Amino acid sequence: MSLSRSPSPVPGGGWASPGLNIGSGRSSPTRGYTGGSSSATPVMWESSRLKKAGGSGYPSFSTQNSGFLSKHMRKISSSLPRFNSAGSSPYAEKEKLGRGRWSAQNVPLLGRLRAIMGRMGRKMKIRILLLFMLLFCIIIFYNTPLVYHWRRTSWLGGGQKFVIILAANIGGGVMEWKGAREWAIERDSVRNKKKYVGRWGYDLEIVDMSTKKRYAHEWRESWEKVDFIRTALRKYPKAEWIWWLDLNTFIMEPSYSLQDHIFNHLEKHVYRDINEYNPLNITHPLTDEYLDPASRSPEGDGNINSVNLILPQDCSGFNLGSFFVRRSPWTDRLLDVWWDPVAYEQKHMEWEHKEQDALEQLYTTQPWIRKHTGFLPQRMINSFPTGACSENGNDTRIHYDQKDRDFLVNMAGCEWGRDCWGEMYNFRELSYWLNRNPWELFKEEFVAVIWFKLTGQKVKL
Repeated sequence: MSLSRSPSPVPGGGWASPGLNIGSGRSSPTRGYTGGSSSATPVMWESSRLKKAGGSGYPSFSTQNSGFLSKHMRKISSSLPRFNSAGSSPYAEKEKLGRGRWSAQNVPLLGRLRAIMGRMGRKMKIRILLLFMLLFCIIIFYNTPLVYHWRRTSWLGGGQKFVIILAANIGGGVMEWKGAREWAIERDSVRNKKKYVGRWGYDLEIVDMSTKKRYAHEWRESWEKVDFIRTALRKYPKAEWIWWLDLNTFIMEPSYSLQDHIFNHLEKHVYRDINEYNPLNITHPLTDEYLDPASRSPEGDGNINSVNLILPQDCSGFNLGSFFVRRSPWTDRLLDVWWDPVAYEQKHMEWEHKEQDALEQLYTTQPWIRKHTGFLPQRMINSFPTGACSENGNDTRIHYDQKDRDFLVNMAGCEWGRDCWGEMYNFRELSYWLNRNPWELFKEEFVAVIWFKLTGQKVKL
C-alpha cells in the first residue's frame, strides 16, 4: 500500500509533516506543503508559528505569571515530598532501590512541623500564635498556683482584703475527746476552706478553739472568737473584712467570690432595719430625745460604708456561726466592750449562748452599736439543714435550698441529737455533684453509665 493512497488530514492530500509527503524522500522539513497552491510556502514548526503570532496562543509553561494563586500553587507544589517507588525504576539495581527515597518515618518531628509552618500563610501563622498565647494565659492564670497571687492584688482581684477565720477544735471539747467522726469533720471543713481561699486569693487563719484555761481564772469557751478577731486584725494589716466561720460549716458554691456574692453590691443585700426580720422582738428604732438623728432612724445614717458588722439571724436571734467584721475604730471599741470581763462575770451564767447573747444585749441597749450594724438574709451566708430550727417545719428564710444554690451551710446544733458527720458528708457530696466540670460530667454521666449497662457494675471514675 503506497503513501499516496492513504487518507490525508490535509485538504488536497499530503501530510502536515514534511518528511511524509509523497516524493519527499527527505527526513528534514526544508519545504512545506503547498496545499494545492501554486506558490510554495515553507512549513513552520508549531513553536515558531506561535512566536511569530506574537503571543496569540497559550504557552505550555511560563514563569512570567506572578499572580497570587500561581505563586502559592508553585510554593505548595515545591514543598511537597517526592516519592521514588521501586516500580518507577524497573531497571535499577536491587541494592539501590531503597536509596534516596523519601520516607515520613525518617523525618524528625521538628522538621515536619517546620515544613507545615512553611506551607502556611502569614495570616494563618498569626492566628495560630494568638490562639497559643490565649491558651497559655488561661492555663497560667486559672489552673496554676499563680491564680492565688494575681487574685490577691487590689487591681485584679482584691483578695487580700478578706481574711477567713476558721474555728478548729484540735484538742476536743470539755466533756470528750475527738473521735474518728470529729477528725473527719475537721478534715473536710479545713480542706473546703483551703480550697476556697486558694481559688480567690483570700487569707485563711485556722484557730484552736480547744478548751484551755488561757485567761487567768476563767474558762471562756467560744468567747475566744473575740480575741482571735483582734489578733487577726493585727496579723493582717491589709485586711479590710474578717469572716468568722464555725467548724461545722461547708462552702457549697466555691465558684462564688465574696466580692461578687456580697460586697460589690452590699447596699442591695444588707438591711439595717431589724424589723424586716426580728425574731427577738427588739424595739427599733430607739426614740429617746437625747439621741442623734442617725440613732433614731431605722436605717441609721443611710450610708452603706458605715456598716462595720454584718451578721445573719436564725429562728432564735443573732447567729455568729458566720459573720463579717470590718476593720475600723468602731470595731476596736466593740471588741473591747464585747470582751469586757466585768460583763462576763456578771452575766455568763444567764447567757445560754455565751458571746452571742452578749452581742444581742449590747445591740439592744447601746445605740452606737445599732448605727453600724447590718443584717444579711440568712441563706446568703448561713443556710441551715432541715434538722436545725425545724420546730415550724421547713422555713424558706432559713433552710438550705438546692435549687437556689445557697452559698454556705452551717450544721448548727448538730452535736445535740443530730449526726454531724452524716450531714457534713451529705453536703460535701452534694456540693461536688452540683459543681462538676465538663470532664467529670463526661466520665460520670456517659462513661460510667455505658460501663454499667455493659457489665452491670457501678464504677466511680
